[in-house]
Amino acid sequence: MRLVLYMVFVLFFFGLSFLLSSCAGGYSSTQSNDEYELEGIASYYAHDFHGRRTANGEQYDMHALTAAHKSLPFGSVVRVVNLENNRSTEVRINDRGPFKDGRVIDVSLRAAMELGLVTNGTARVRLEILQLGTSPSQ
Repeated sequence: MRLVLYMVFVLFFFGLSFLLSSCAGGYSSTQSNDEYELEGIASYYAHDFHGRRTANGEQYDMHALTAAHKSLPFGSVVRVVNLENNRSTEVRINDRGPFKDGRVIDVSLRAAMELGLVTNGTARVRLEILQLGTSPSQ
């Protein structure tokens, strides 16, 4: 049963990604070398949310390498590459967001520091899904 649900989710995710890539909303996606990639704008969240509960029930830690994504399963591991300076980091999805149009991911303060996007607040990034999580999407 879990395998069937996982397969349905994967098919839904790729279908949704295809639809998003065909929209003119600042998203683009490619699939190559058995990796899934998505490009768009990243932002970060920090002090106002530190210590609050994330969508998966964890306590948000702005010093951890975590991120919010709209649809990836919790526990997914994603490499985020800042296309403006080529810096990258790996984050674990534990929250939902971002809630601003055109943004593909909200990263923690630590991830934002590693990516060099704290000063500007946003940056154009590429997401490379390294591992899909097994926790259900909520």
